[in-house]
Amino acid sequence: MGVISTILGVFGFGTGVGIGLVIGYFLFIFYQPTDVKDIFIVKLDVADPEIRPLVEKDSESLQQLLPEIPVWVKNPDYDRIDWLNKFIEYMWPYLDKAICKMAKKIAEPIIAEQIPKYKIDSVEFETLTLGCLPPTFEGMKVYNTEEKELIMELGLKWAANPNILVAAKAFGLKATVQVLDLQVFASPRITLKPLVPSFPCFANIYVSLMEKPHVDFGVKLLGADAMSIPGVYRIVQELIKDQVANMYLWPKRLEVQIMDPAKAMQKPVGILNVTVVRAMKLKKKDLLGASDPYVKLRLTEDKLPSKKTTVKHKNLNPEWNEEFTFVVKDPQSQVLELNVYDWEQVGSHDKMGLNIVPLKELTPEEPKVMTLDLLKNLNPDDVQNEKSRGQLVVEVNYKPFKDDEVPTNVEDSSDVQKAPEGTPDSGGLLVIIIHEAQDLEGKNHTNPSVRLLFRGEERKTKVVKKNRDPRWEEEFQFTLDEPPTNDRVHVEVVSTSKRMGLLHPKETLGYVDIYLSDVVSNKRINERYHLIDSKNGRIQIEMQWRTAS
Repeated sequence: MGVISTILGVFGFGTGVGIGLVIGYFLFIFYQPTDVKDIFIVKLDVADPEIRPLVEKDSESLQQLLPEIPVWVKNPDYDRIDWLNKFIEYMWPYLDKAICKMAKKIAEPIIAEQIPKYKIDSVEFETLTLGCLPPTFEGMKVYNTEEKELIMELGLKWAANPNILVAAKAFGLKATVQVLDLQVFASPRITLKPLVPSFPCFANIYVSLMEKPHVDFGVKLLGADAMSIPGVYRIVQELIKDQVANMYLWPKRLEVQIMDPAKAMQKPVGILNVTVVRAMKLKKKDLLGASDPYVKLRLTEDKLPSKKTTVKHKNLNPEWNEEFTFVVKDPQSQVLELNVYDWEQVGSHDKMGLNIVPLKELTPEEPKVMTLDLLKNLNPDDVQNEKSRGQLVVEVNYKPFKDDEVPTNVEDSSDVQKAPEGTPDSGGLLVIIIHEAQDLEGKNHTNPSVRLLFRGEERKTKVVKKNRDPRWEEEFQFTLDEPPTNDRVHVEVVSTSKRMGLLHPKETLGYVDIYLSDVVSNKRINERYHLIDSKNGRIQIEMQWRTAS
């Protein structure tokens, strides 16, 4: 009986489990729980987004939705400069090396000044490269000024992959710090000043930051990530922002001199004529017992490329008789450099010798034939210069300009010409030049012209139709018996329209009264004036007082 009851129990358990599974399956199929259904509906309601047109959003909401909007889209004062980004992309391999070289030049004196305070033996750059990813400029804003300068503000974003490895030595130990994964967001102001007539057309670069920059980077110290230490990241971020702001936040600035502005603004004062006559007893440079000499000539403080003679193949006593001309700006400091090279078809050309001719040793208007010994270098104490390298014969003649021979194409545009013949001796010529205007706005139309009133005499410029930023470039002259020290000129910008049936054929867009005492004392002024009775209108006017003396 025990066996039979056990078998029936197992059979009953198996049958009951099977029937329960079947009943549960059918209940799951045909009956959905109400709570699950309600939860599903609630989730659908929450996930359904609110759809609104973008035009109903304000500027702050749009910037939150689209934080990466370029600055030229958000601010109409900024111009799009994709061309500059493309240029930097192509030039970046070369700019990388130039920037790193300049950074070393700036940083090394600062490091040398600071390390004695911390008892550090040395700090050196083992590796310095900015990587292959160039910076991107979102837009550029340019300021108009009356000075000889160019002011630009740019929006800079840079996610770089640099490799900067700095090694510090102290107490016989060496520690290396590596900077990686650099990110910089900044708004620099770059000023090129002064503008000069010599290439690259500006003498100095000034860089300022208009706000504290965002700088993010990784630091590896002794092979470990130092920025992962709790609290270090925030401290380093604030320290960098404060230090950079203290050094270069506007109005403070970083100055990089490109050339001496005093020398760059110098005008030509004469011409140097050079004739390379011949060379004698040059030394053999080629394996076959000959040389292929030529001469390179340049004038110091001159940015133009060197001039060259022709190549005289297989000749140790070549004759050229070739003439060259140089423009001289400072005969007291400039020097004529002469370098003799051996031409090579493959590889670099070998230098055979050199010498110089200081212009201050030349007598003006007096041709001079000079036989120069070729030297290894210009060090008078170098024993290698005692070795004979041959001689070079040249003829030089410095011709200073006379007053009426100064080239007109290099004169400073700010110079004031003399008054023409017939001008009264005690008086002069008042010249008024109307250049341009900006942001003019009329209530009914904007067809601007300029009306001048001076001592009861009226002059007018032409009408520029439908233009809020007109350019006239018109000149007016008034011959006066005496300087207009106590006079003023009334300048009025008017808009006219000839459309039939118009109720407002003429309206004033603004005016300004200019007193002429500054013009008489300074001989020339070139200013941009804000127009009275105009919201934002400005006009640029140049005035000159020319006398016969």
